Amino acid sequence: MFSFFKKKKPEAETPAAAEPAVPAAPEVEAQAEQPGFLRRLFGGGDEAPAAPEEVVPGASTAYEGQLFPETAERPVSEAEAKRSWMSRLKAGLAKTSSNLSLLFVGARIDEDLYEELESALLMSDAGMDATQFLLDNLRRKVKEDKLLDAAAVKVALKGLLVDLLRPLEKPLELGRHEPLVMMIAGVNGAGKTTTIGKLAKHMQRHEQSVLLAAGDTFRAAAREQLMVWGQRNNVTVISQQSGDPAAVAFDAVQSGKARGVDVVMVDTAGRLPTQLHLMEELKKIKRVIGKGMEDAPHEVLLVIDGNTGQNALAQVKAFDDALQLTGLVITKLDGTAKGGILAAIARTRPVPVYFIGVGEKLEDLQPFSADEFAEALLG
Repeated sequence: MFSFFKKKKPEAETPAAAEPAVPAAPEVEAQAEQPGFLRRLFGGGDEAPAAPEEVVPGASTAYEGQLFPETAERPVSEAEAKRSWMSRLKAGLAKTSSNLSLLFVGARIDEDLYEELESALLMSDAGMDATQFLLDNLRRKVKEDKLLDAAAVKVALKGLLVDLLRPLEKPLELGRHEPLVMMIAGVNGAGKTTTIGKLAKHMQRHEQSVLLAAGDTFRAAAREQLMVWGQRNNVTVISQQSGDPAAVAFDAVQSGKARGVDVVMVDTAGRLPTQLHLMEELKKIKRVIGKGMEDAPHEVLLVIDGNTGQNALAQVKAFDDALQLTGLVITKLDGTAKGGILAAIARTRPVPVYFIGVGEKLEDLQPFSADEFAEALLG
């Protein structure tokens, strides 16, 4: 597979390796807290919240194959992996791609073509701002370069789309903090917890030790779902059955520092940006993480369902205003996804897109590339 991340070179010593081997079967440990500590930190009554449970990974195979239905891996060349990824990305965006490409078949370069392009871009969820931006620049380029062939106009549009999307490209840099603390947010159903599991697996492939915090204390089975990922990836999960999710996040950061892990990923409960009380809770979680480690969280990611159209742009604006997002993960760009929402984001709220996903398998989540995305839409 091609590289997911940019890894910062160590200045002196290599960060602490992953924690030593653990017992073969999962165990649950109670983690002691200093009396009154959480009460002073979070406020409230006389009793501190229940201490989070630490779910220690083991060698159990009870969940084998449930989330990664993969057979034994065979060596795959980088070129073969890229071809496979591009074919899946093109398949996921086929609906928009076919709508746009058909417009250039035997077309004349006239006002009718521009009107049809406008309709197709709007139907792809690109939004009025990005659509107008692309068409205005396309008209200018056609005039300046004296383009008379429909195929040349299509190439010009693809180039303009790449230029629009290029600012969204940014690798996730690992190793710049010990640990690197990541806070993951998103609305219900966006694929947030599954994305965390995939990212944890990929980070392990890049020799990063990972600790997960099950901060989604609202959704039924969310805690259990993250524990399954922890079991499958042999990763420790900090969790508690009930209580303040900020306490879980704080405890996970402290545990990550004590253990010398490379990455701490904090899952949070799904919420709509219109649920103001829940958005305030999200801000609280971020503040409490900062009390656990200076300058943390270092990454604040929003997971977005690529099928939600212009609503996805509203989510980006709301969560960015509340949390100052550092990156996005766009999931489910397969089947009915239209893809134009990335153009809308680039034009209106250009938060970097770290990863895009086109399916359920591990390899279906890959770093975002403007060139690859434009090729899938207008290749």
